[in-house]
Amino acid sequence: MKDAAALVKNARYLVALTGAGVSTPSGIPDFRSPRSGLWENVDPFEVASLDTLRRRPAAFYQWLQPLVALMRAAKPNPAHLALAELERRGILKVLITQNVDSLHQAAGSQNVIELHGSFRSATCLKCLRIVSTAELMDQVIATGEVPRCSCGGVLKPDVVLMGEMLPPQAFHRAEQAARDCDLLLVAGTSLEIAPANNLPWLALQHGARLVMVNRSPTDLDSRATVLIRDDVATALPAILEAV
Repeated sequence: MKDAAALVKNARYLVALTGAGVSTPSGIPDFRSPRSGLWENVDPFEVASLDTLRRRPAAFYQWLQPLVALMRAAKPNPAHLALAELERRGILKVLITQNVDSLHQAAGSQNVIELHGSFRSATCLKCLRIVSTAELMDQVIATGEVPRCSCGGVLKPDVVLMGEMLPPQAFHRAEQAARDCDLLLVAGTSLEIAPANNLPWLALQHGARLVMVNRSPTDLDSRATVLIRDDVATALPAILEAV
């Protein structure tokens, strides 16, 4: 922790990359962890697709209902709060996340790049109108019914589903941050999902060091200057305290 804190404290341009492991302490399941009851009877990698939403919107929203309920109930955990405090102190410059739950923003982080979008808005698949989901998701939680636009089209949450590309602007910003940083803090991600898993390699190619905080092994562990095998909700606050 002290070695990581020294790197963080002395970084010229610190960037963080977070994955699902940062939100699991808040009660939001990770698709790639052993299945909980939420995924017991479905394959999330099949049902959470753009094709399913278009062909079987009822099935998509029935699957989504319990996940949205969990996200609505979730609160930022100590990992989120530690990263927000690092930004508040002017140490963390950019936070790149693969998560769609907006918990980083709820914790107070401002400069957040959401690689996979968020549930804060939705787009009509028919007329492309964009609407806020503040009340929409309450309806989904309560009934599981398919939310529709005033034109009758199905509303799609503005998150990246299977069969979709990442938002080009967000990924371009993330790539630029990876090039600019001299230290990349990678937290709570298995680095198995492309193209987000290429960002640490890009940072390394441009001379950055890596601090890896993850419970399970990744392909980049051997390239890390500091490797911490611990819960992010424990490790990140400890790093912050030592800074």
